Amino acid sequence: MGMRTADEYKESLRDGRVVFYNGERVEDVTAHHSLGVGVDTAAVDYTMAEMPEYRDLAVVTDEKTGESISRYYYTPKNSEDLIKRHELMVTATRIGLDIVPFTKDIAADAMNAVNMTANMMGKKEYQERANNFRAYLEKNDLSMAGAMTDVKGDRILRPSDEKQSHPDYYIRIVDRTNDGIIVRGAKAHITSASYCNELLVMPCRSMSEADADYAVSFAIQANTKGVIQIAHPFSARRDPADFPIDLPVRSHTESMIIFDDVLVPWERVFLCGEWEFAMPLVYNFATLHRHTGCSYHIPVFETMVGAAQAIAEYNGIEKVPHIRQQIIDLVIQANTLKSLAKASCIDYEMHGDIPIPNRVLTNIGKYTYASNYHNCVKLLHDICGGLLVTAPTYRDWQNPETKDFIHKYLSGKAGTPTEDRLRMLQLVRHITRMEGQVVSIHGEGSLFAQRMTILGEAREDMEEYKKRAKILSGIEKSNEKVL
Repeated sequence: MGMRTADEYKESLRDGRVVFYNGERVEDVTAHHSLGVGVDTAAVDYTMAEMPEYRDLAVVTDEKTGESISRYYYTPKNSEDLIKRHELMVTATRIGLDIVPFTKDIAADAMNAVNMTANMMGKKEYQERANNFRAYLEKNDLSMAGAMTDVKGDRILRPSDEKQSHPDYYIRIVDRTNDGIIVRGAKAHITSASYCNELLVMPCRSMSEADADYAVSFAIQANTKGVIQIAHPFSARRDPADFPIDLPVRSHTESMIIFDDVLVPWERVFLCGEWEFAMPLVYNFATLHRHTGCSYHIPVFETMVGAAQAIAEYNGIEKVPHIRQQIIDLVIQANTLKSLAKASCIDYEMHGDIPIPNRVLTNIGKYTYASNYHNCVKLLHDICGGLLVTAPTYRDWQNPETKDFIHKYLSGKAGTPTEDRLRMLQLVRHITRMEGQVVSIHGEGSLFAQRMTILGEAREDMEEYKKRAKILSGIEKSNEKVL
């Protein structure tokens, strides 16, 4: 089939899938007043591949078939491939008006994690299934959501613990048949799932032998019988009180996905009871997904820096020492994230026969932006001042009885158009809303998860560091020549 157009991607979503939005069944996600915005946002991936100026970044030639495929589904070979993929995500987010398309990037993270885990297991059957499914994604240029987070129930209890109110808080295998496995359960917070072709399900935690039926990973088409999605309402249009902007609205929604005794064909099963490999699969996906998070947050922080500098100038305080310090802090944050994301690609690691971004640098990058995001918002809000939340609306600006007063009293620094100042404040309100702050912390894993990964990856180095400290303190003698 080869590369699809944006229109072909949209047409593929008219497949009878079961999606609910705000209490109502959605017949066509592409035509829905809100979900259609998510579809258009996701379609940026496909539009990029059609544009000559981005094609070399978005499209790769498959060495085996000679066909053009999405770079996301191309198995990386070296640091150059990892950097190109990183640049693709950053560029797609910029083009998407600071919203990443979320149709293939997470899909690639999930697919690479499945391939890596299959290679680690050394089970030929799983390796063939993973390779065949990847080829299927490449050939048909499909969109796919990575579905990891279970609803969990009582989080202190294991999936199989009888104290759980029921056994279906984590997706589990309820039967094995000649045709495949029957699964039941639910996944939550799954971005863009309601407008993806495929869903790739993975466990979200380590499993014990008693949890074997919960150690399951598989891919399923979004319109499969028994797959039901409940999409979360989201801001899909600009408020009439906002100043109009001649740009499309870009946004996404998350779904809770119910698997109501769904039959999964064997050729789409990548983990089936091998509980020892549940955690490696989680671990592999987490590293890749956190690097994705670092990549798409770069344009977000760049916009925060730009807004901070602009509003400081509009307010006439750009040279005030403490304001300059606040802007410097924002610049440091943006450039630290850029450096860590790129460095992790250069200093890559081989894992399950696939190169991946350096785990420590990736997790430090994710932790750095997530733990500092709220402080960056605070700095930006402080630079803006109270007018950020009390400024008159666009409707007030249009009203001839009030416009002249607004223009006179809210003009700011001489030479600054009042409307520009109000528009910039509006932008800051939008980019610092609560949804973004929550996503920065919980997207791609919690802050504690990153800290534990950093510590776990540092253990081998820790022995070397400790040995050097003992030598320098005289506790041990060095085997190396001292100059």
